Amino acid sequence: MDFSLSEDQDLMVQAVREVMTRENWEPYFAKCDATHEYPQRWVSELAAIGIDTILLPPEHGGLDAGWTTIAAVWEELGRLGCPTYVLYQLPTLETVVRVGTAEQQEKILSLVGTGEQIWNFAMTEPGAGSSFAAMSTTYTRRDGKVYLNGHKTYITSSKHVPYLVVMARNAEDMSQYSEFFVDMSAPGITLEPLEKLGLRMDSCCEVYFDDVELGEQDMFGAEGEGFARTVADFDLERFLVAACDYGWALCAFEDAARYANQRVQGGEAIARYQLIQEKFANMKIALTNMRNMVYEVAWKADNGLLGKGDASMAKLYCTRAAAQVVDDAIQVLGGLGVTGEHRAARFYRDLRVERISGGTDEMMILTAGRAALKDFR
Repeated sequence: MDFSLSEDQDLMVQAVREVMTRENWEPYFAKCDATHEYPQRWVSELAAIGIDTILLPPEHGGLDAGWTTIAAVWEELGRLGCPTYVLYQLPTLETVVRVGTAEQQEKILSLVGTGEQIWNFAMTEPGAGSSFAAMSTTYTRRDGKVYLNGHKTYITSSKHVPYLVVMARNAEDMSQYSEFFVDMSAPGITLEPLEKLGLRMDSCCEVYFDDVELGEQDMFGAEGEGFARTVADFDLERFLVAACDYGWALCAFEDAARYANQRVQGGEAIARYQLIQEKFANMKIALTNMRNMVYEVAWKADNGLLGKGDASMAKLYCTRAAAQVVDDAIQVLGGLGVTGEHRAARFYRDLRVERISGGTDEMMILTAGRAALKDFR
Protein backbone atom coordinates (compact mmCIF):
# COMPACT_ATOMS: atom_id res chain seq x y z
CA MET A 1 0.00 0.00 0.00
CA ASP A 2 1.35 3.41 -1.00
CA PHE A 3 1.36 5.80 1.96
CA SER A 4 3.13 8.63 0.14
CA LEU A 5 1.52 12.04 0.53
CA SER A 6 -0.18 14.05 -2.18
CA GLU A 7 1.13 17.49 -3.05
CA ASP A 8 -1.62 19.17 -0.98
CA GLN A 9 -0.93 16.94 2.00
CA ASP A 10 2.78 17.63 1.78
CA LEU A 11 2.12 21.37 1.66
CA MET A 12 0.01 21.12 4.81
CA VAL A 13 2.81 19.27 6.61
CA GLN A 14 5.28 21.91 5.47
CA ALA A 15 3.00 24.65 6.77
CA VAL A 16 2.86 22.94 10.15
CA ARG A 17 6.64 22.60 10.18
CA GLU A 18 7.01 26.32 9.48
CA VAL A 19 4.77 27.19 12.42
CA MET A 20 6.80 24.97 14.69
CA THR A 21 10.18 26.35 13.58
CA ARG A 22 9.27 29.99 14.28
CA GLU A 23 10.12 29.48 17.94
CA ASN A 24 11.01 26.88 20.52
CA TRP A 25 7.52 25.87 21.70
CA GLU A 26 8.61 23.38 24.36
CA PRO A 27 8.91 25.93 27.24
CA TYR A 28 5.39 27.13 26.40
CA PHE A 29 4.04 23.56 26.42
CA ALA A 30 5.81 22.82 29.71
CA LYS A 31 4.27 25.94 31.27
CA CYS A 32 0.79 25.12 30.01
CA ASP A 33 1.10 21.56 31.29
CA ALA A 34 2.30 22.68 34.71
CA THR A 35 -0.46 25.29 35.09
CA HIS A 36 -3.22 23.21 33.44
CA GLU A 37 -3.63 25.92 30.79
CA TYR A 38 -5.08 25.44 27.32
CA PRO A 39 -2.32 26.39 24.81
CA GLN A 40 -4.47 28.80 22.83
CA ARG A 41 -1.59 30.81 21.36
CA TRP A 42 -0.24 27.65 19.72
CA VAL A 43 -3.66 26.42 18.55
CA SER A 44 -4.34 29.87 17.07
CA GLU A 45 -1.18 29.55 14.96
CA LEU A 46 -2.42 26.20 13.64
CA ALA A 47 -5.93 27.54 13.04
CA ALA A 48 -4.42 30.29 10.90
CA ILE A 49 -3.20 27.65 8.44
CA GLY A 50 -6.51 25.77 8.42
CA ILE A 51 -5.91 22.83 10.76
CA ASP A 52 -9.42 23.27 12.19
CA THR A 53 -11.00 22.91 8.74
CA ILE A 54 -9.38 19.63 7.63
CA LEU A 55 -12.65 17.66 7.57
CA LEU A 56 -15.11 20.50 6.94
CA PRO A 57 -16.70 20.48 3.47
CA PRO A 58 -15.71 23.28 1.04
CA GLU A 59 -19.14 24.94 1.20
CA HIS A 60 -18.40 25.67 4.86
CA GLY A 61 -14.90 26.97 4.21
CA GLY A 62 -13.22 23.63 4.81
CA LEU A 63 -10.52 21.59 3.14
CA ASP A 64 -12.42 18.27 3.12
CA ALA A 65 -8.95 16.72 3.17
CA GLY A 66 -9.70 13.41 4.86
CA TRP A 67 -8.15 11.21 7.52
CA THR A 68 -4.84 10.67 5.71
CA THR A 69 -4.14 14.40 5.93
CA ILE A 70 -4.91 14.24 9.65
CA ALA A 71 -2.50 11.31 10.02
CA ALA A 72 0.27 13.25 8.29
CA VAL A 73 -0.31 16.45 10.28
CA TRP A 74 -0.63 14.64 13.62
CA GLU A 75 2.56 12.69 12.86
CA GLU A 76 4.50 15.88 12.19
CA LEU A 77 3.09 17.67 15.23
CA GLY A 78 3.67 14.65 17.44
CA ARG A 79 7.29 14.17 16.45
CA LEU A 80 7.84 17.83 17.39
CA GLY A 81 6.43 17.23 20.88
CA CYS A 82 3.07 18.97 20.46
CA PRO A 83 0.04 18.29 22.69
CA THR A 84 -2.14 17.15 19.80
CA TYR A 85 -4.80 15.89 22.19
CA VAL A 86 -6.06 19.48 22.61
CA LEU A 87 -6.91 19.42 18.89
CA TYR A 88 -9.32 16.48 19.13
CA GLN A 89 -12.40 18.69 18.92
CA LEU A 90 -11.32 20.35 15.66
CA PRO A 91 -11.83 17.43 13.22
CA THR A 92 -15.22 16.80 14.86
CA LEU A 93 -16.51 20.16 13.61
CA GLU A 94 -17.76 18.22 10.59
CA THR A 95 -20.34 16.67 12.93
CA VAL A 96 -22.18 19.97 13.43
CA VAL A 97 -22.47 20.38 9.67
CA ARG A 98 -23.90 16.89 9.37
CA VAL A 99 -26.20 16.92 12.40
CA GLY A 100 -26.71 20.46 13.69
CA THR A 101 -29.35 23.05 12.86
CA ALA A 102 -28.47 26.14 10.87
CA GLU A 103 -28.30 28.17 14.08
CA GLN A 104 -26.04 25.61 15.77
CA GLN A 105 -23.79 25.52 12.73
CA GLU A 106 -23.50 29.30 12.74
CA LYS A 107 -22.53 29.38 16.42
CA ILE A 108 -19.83 26.74 16.00
CA LEU A 109 -18.42 27.80 12.65
CA SER A 110 -18.16 31.44 13.72
CA LEU A 111 -15.33 30.34 16.04
CA VAL A 112 -13.34 28.51 13.36
CA GLY A 113 -9.93 30.08 12.90
CA THR A 114 -9.79 31.62 16.38
CA GLY A 115 -7.91 28.84 18.15
CA GLU A 116 -10.44 29.00 20.97
CA GLN A 117 -11.96 25.88 22.43
CA ILE A 118 -15.31 25.54 20.75
CA TRP A 119 -17.27 22.51 21.95
CA ASN A 120 -17.19 18.97 23.17
CA PHE A 121 -19.57 16.13 23.98
CA ALA A 122 -20.86 14.95 27.36
CA MET A 123 -21.94 11.34 27.77
CA THR A 124 -20.10 9.83 30.75
CA GLU A 125 -21.75 9.78 34.19
CA PRO A 126 -20.75 8.35 37.58
CA GLY A 127 -22.86 5.28 36.83
CA ALA A 128 -22.66 5.24 33.02
CA GLY A 129 -19.41 5.09 31.07
CA SER A 130 -18.77 2.58 28.29
CA SER A 131 -22.36 1.44 28.73
CA PHE A 132 -25.18 4.00 28.50
CA ALA A 133 -27.74 1.65 30.05
CA ALA A 134 -27.60 3.30 33.48
CA MET A 135 -27.51 6.89 32.21
CA SER A 136 -29.59 9.03 34.57
CA THR A 137 -29.40 12.52 33.03
CA THR A 138 -32.88 13.29 31.72
CA TYR A 139 -34.84 15.89 29.82
CA THR A 140 -38.43 16.75 30.64
CA ARG A 141 -40.94 18.81 28.68
CA ARG A 142 -43.23 21.23 30.46
CA ASP A 143 -44.90 24.51 29.57
CA GLY A 144 -43.39 24.55 26.08
CA LYS A 145 -39.82 24.22 27.35
CA VAL A 146 -37.31 21.39 27.83
CA TYR A 147 -35.55 21.00 31.18
CA LEU A 148 -32.24 19.17 31.55
CA ASN A 149 -31.28 17.53 34.85
CA GLY A 150 -28.38 15.30 35.75
CA HIS A 151 -24.69 14.88 36.42
CA LYS A 152 -21.93 14.25 33.86
CA THR A 153 -18.41 13.35 34.91
CA TYR A 154 -14.88 13.44 33.42
CA ILE A 155 -16.06 15.80 30.68
CA THR A 156 -13.11 17.00 28.63
CA SER A 157 -12.80 20.73 27.76
CA SER A 158 -15.92 21.52 29.80
CA LYS A 159 -14.34 24.31 31.83
CA HIS A 160 -13.79 26.60 28.84
CA VAL A 161 -15.98 25.53 25.91
CA PRO A 162 -18.95 27.82 25.20
CA TYR A 163 -21.04 24.86 23.98
CA LEU A 164 -21.48 21.29 25.14
CA VAL A 165 -23.50 18.62 23.37
CA VAL A 166 -25.13 16.67 26.19
CA MET A 167 -26.72 13.24 25.91
CA ALA A 168 -29.84 12.68 28.03
CA ARG A 169 -32.78 10.30 28.25
CA ASN A 170 -36.38 11.24 27.75
CA ALA A 171 -37.91 11.19 31.25
CA GLU A 172 -41.20 10.00 29.71
CA ASP A 173 -39.57 7.30 27.56
CA MET A 174 -36.21 6.17 28.95
CA SER A 175 -35.49 4.17 25.79
CA GLN A 176 -34.92 7.46 23.95
CA TYR A 177 -31.40 8.89 24.07
CA SER A 178 -31.24 12.39 22.64
CA GLU A 179 -28.59 15.09 22.53
CA PHE A 180 -28.89 18.79 23.28
CA PHE A 181 -26.75 21.70 22.20
CA VAL A 182 -26.20 23.49 25.50
CA ASP A 183 -24.93 27.04 25.98
CA MET A 184 -22.61 26.69 28.97
CA SER A 185 -23.51 30.17 30.23
CA ALA A 186 -27.09 29.06 30.86
CA PRO A 187 -28.42 29.20 34.46
CA GLY A 188 -28.43 25.92 36.36
CA ILE A 189 -25.03 24.63 35.19
CA THR A 190 -22.33 23.98 37.80
CA LEU A 191 -18.74 22.92 37.06
CA GLU A 192 -16.30 21.23 39.43
CA PRO A 193 -12.80 21.01 37.86
CA LEU A 194 -10.87 17.75 38.31
CA GLU A 195 -7.13 17.17 38.56
CA LYS A 196 -5.64 14.79 36.00
CA LEU A 197 -2.53 12.62 35.84
CA GLY A 198 -1.96 13.64 32.23
CA LEU A 199 -3.55 15.53 29.33
CA ARG A 200 -3.38 18.50 31.67
CA MET A 201 -3.61 21.24 29.03
CA ASP A 202 -7.27 20.39 28.55
CA SER A 203 -9.78 20.78 31.36
CA CYS A 204 -11.84 18.00 32.87
CA CYS A 205 -14.89 18.65 35.06
CA GLU A 206 -17.86 17.27 36.85
CA VAL A 207 -20.85 18.98 35.20
CA TYR A 208 -24.19 19.36 37.00
CA PHE A 209 -27.45 20.34 35.29
CA ASP A 210 -30.21 21.61 37.56
CA ASP A 211 -33.39 22.37 35.62
CA VAL A 212 -31.41 23.93 32.76
CA GLU A 213 -34.01 25.50 30.49
CA LEU A 214 -33.75 24.65 26.80
CA GLY A 215 -35.98 24.84 23.75
CA GLU A 216 -36.89 22.25 21.14
CA GLN A 217 -34.51 24.08 18.79
CA ASP A 218 -31.63 23.11 21.08
CA MET A 219 -31.94 19.42 20.30
CA PHE A 220 -28.84 18.20 18.44
CA GLY A 221 -30.00 15.87 15.70
CA ALA A 222 -33.28 14.03 15.76
CA GLU A 223 -34.92 12.93 18.99
CA GLY A 224 -33.94 9.42 20.00
CA GLU A 225 -30.85 9.37 17.73
CA GLY A 226 -28.24 10.46 20.28
CA PHE A 227 -26.85 6.98 20.83
CA ALA A 228 -26.57 6.25 17.10
CA ARG A 229 -24.82 9.59 16.45
CA THR A 230 -22.32 8.95 19.20
CA VAL A 231 -21.47 5.43 18.07
CA ALA A 232 -21.04 6.63 14.48
CA ASP A 233 -18.45 9.21 15.56
CA PHE A 234 -16.47 6.98 17.92
CA ASP A 235 -14.17 5.79 15.11
CA LEU A 236 -12.83 9.29 14.41
CA GLU A 237 -12.10 9.92 18.08
CA ARG A 238 -10.26 6.62 18.43
CA PHE A 239 -8.28 7.22 15.26
CA LEU A 240 -7.21 10.63 16.56
CA VAL A 241 -5.96 9.06 19.79
CA ALA A 242 -3.96 6.46 17.85
CA ALA A 243 -2.40 9.11 15.59
CA CYS A 244 -1.60 11.35 18.54
CA ASP A 245 0.10 8.58 20.51
CA TYR A 246 2.14 7.39 17.55
CA GLY A 247 3.47 10.94 17.13
CA TRP A 248 4.56 11.18 20.77
CA ALA A 249 6.29 7.81 20.58
CA LEU A 250 8.17 8.97 17.50
CA CYS A 251 9.27 12.14 19.31
CA ALA A 252 10.49 10.23 22.38
CA PHE A 253 12.34 7.73 20.20
CA GLU A 254 14.17 10.47 18.30
CA ASP A 255 15.04 12.33 21.51
CA ALA A 256 16.43 9.13 23.02
CA ALA A 257 18.36 8.21 19.87
CA ARG A 258 20.09 11.59 19.75
CA TYR A 259 20.93 11.32 23.43
CA ALA A 260 22.23 7.74 23.15
CA ASN A 261 24.67 8.80 20.45
CA GLN A 262 25.98 11.64 22.62
CA ARG A 263 25.98 10.20 26.15
CA VAL A 264 29.35 8.62 26.92
CA GLN A 265 29.78 5.95 29.59
CA GLY A 266 32.74 3.60 29.95
CA GLY A 267 34.60 5.46 27.25
CA GLU A 268 32.02 5.21 24.47
CA ALA A 269 28.51 6.36 23.56
CA ILE A 270 25.80 4.27 25.21
CA ALA A 271 24.35 3.63 21.74
CA ARG A 272 27.25 1.23 21.24
CA TYR A 273 26.02 -1.11 23.98
CA GLN A 274 23.89 -4.08 22.95
CA LEU A 275 21.23 -3.70 25.66
CA ILE A 276 20.60 -0.14 24.47
CA GLN A 277 20.51 -1.30 20.84
CA GLU A 278 17.90 -3.90 21.77
CA LYS A 279 15.64 -1.15 23.10
CA PHE A 280 15.97 0.82 19.89
CA ALA A 281 15.26 -2.27 17.78
CA ASN A 282 12.05 -2.89 19.70
CA MET A 283 11.10 0.79 19.58
CA LYS A 284 11.62 0.94 15.82
CA ILE A 285 9.50 -2.17 15.27
CA ALA A 286 6.67 -0.70 17.36
CA LEU A 287 6.88 2.66 15.56
CA THR A 288 6.78 0.96 12.16
CA ASN A 289 3.71 -1.04 13.18
CA MET A 290 1.99 2.05 14.62
CA ARG A 291 2.62 4.14 11.52
CA ASN A 292 1.41 1.40 9.19
CA MET A 293 -1.73 0.90 11.27
CA VAL A 294 -2.56 4.63 11.52
CA TYR A 295 -2.10 5.25 7.81
CA GLU A 296 -3.97 2.09 6.81
CA VAL A 297 -6.96 3.07 8.95
CA ALA A 298 -6.84 6.57 7.43
CA TRP A 299 -6.67 5.14 3.89
CA LYS A 300 -9.61 2.84 4.58
CA ALA A 301 -11.68 5.73 5.97
CA ASP A 302 -10.89 7.95 2.98
CA ASN A 303 -11.89 5.17 0.59
CA GLY A 304 -15.07 4.07 2.34
CA LEU A 305 -13.56 0.78 3.50
CA LEU A 306 -13.29 1.34 7.25
CA GLY A 307 -14.27 -1.76 9.20
CA LYS A 308 -16.14 -1.67 12.49
CA GLY A 309 -13.13 -2.70 14.56
CA ASP A 310 -10.34 -0.90 12.66
CA ALA A 311 -10.18 2.32 14.68
CA SER A 312 -10.62 0.48 17.98
CA MET A 313 -7.79 -1.88 17.07
CA ALA A 314 -5.56 1.06 16.19
CA LYS A 315 -6.30 2.86 19.43
CA LEU A 316 -5.71 -0.27 21.50
CA TYR A 317 -2.40 -1.06 19.85
CA CYS A 318 -1.04 2.47 19.56
CA THR A 319 -1.78 3.53 23.13
CA ARG A 320 -0.04 0.43 24.47
CA ALA A 321 2.85 0.42 22.01
CA ALA A 322 3.47 4.14 22.40
CA ALA A 323 3.56 3.77 26.18
CA GLN A 324 6.23 1.07 25.87
CA VAL A 325 8.28 3.14 23.43
CA VAL A 326 8.17 6.17 25.72
CA ASP A 327 9.04 4.00 28.71
CA ASP A 328 12.09 2.64 26.88
CA ALA A 329 13.05 6.14 25.76
CA ILE A 330 12.97 7.36 29.37
CA GLN A 331 15.13 4.39 30.39
CA VAL A 332 17.70 5.43 27.80
CA LEU A 333 17.50 9.07 28.88
CA GLY A 334 18.06 8.02 32.47
CA GLY A 335 18.19 10.89 34.94
CA LEU A 336 17.49 13.38 32.15
CA GLY A 337 14.16 11.70 31.49
CA VAL A 338 12.87 11.78 35.04
CA THR A 339 14.12 15.12 36.32
CA GLY A 340 13.44 18.65 35.17
CA GLU A 341 10.88 19.11 32.41
CA HIS A 342 11.86 16.66 29.68
CA ARG A 343 8.91 16.21 27.34
CA ALA A 344 9.20 12.42 27.47
CA ALA A 345 7.92 12.56 31.06
CA ARG A 346 4.91 14.56 29.87
CA PHE A 347 4.22 11.95 27.18
CA TYR A 348 4.48 9.21 29.81
CA ARG A 349 1.74 10.79 31.92
CA ASP A 350 -0.42 11.65 28.94
CA LEU A 351 -0.25 8.18 27.46
CA ARG A 352 -1.51 6.57 30.64
CA VAL A 353 -4.67 8.65 30.39
CA GLU A 354 -5.05 7.83 26.68
CA ARG A 355 -5.73 4.18 27.54
CA ILE A 356 -8.93 5.38 29.25
CA SER A 357 -9.87 8.51 27.31
CA GLY A 358 -11.96 7.94 24.19
CA GLY A 359 -12.78 4.39 25.27
CA THR A 360 -10.94 2.05 27.63
CA ASP A 361 -8.57 -0.72 26.53
CA GLU A 362 -11.22 -3.21 27.59
CA MET A 363 -13.86 -1.70 25.30
CA MET A 364 -11.37 -1.56 22.42
CA ILE A 365 -10.65 -5.26 22.92
CA LEU A 366 -14.35 -6.13 22.87
CA THR A 367 -15.05 -4.03 19.77
CA ALA A 368 -12.01 -5.25 17.84
CA GLY A 369 -12.54 -8.86 18.94
CA ARG A 370 -16.16 -8.96 17.88
CA ALA A 371 -15.30 -7.40 14.51
CA ALA A 372 -12.52 -9.93 13.96
CA LEU A 373 -14.91 -12.85 14.56
CA LYS A 374 -17.88 -11.47 12.63
CA ASP A 375 -16.72 -12.62 9.18
CA PHE A 376 -16.40 -16.22 10.39
CA ARG A 377 -19.84 -16.74 11.88
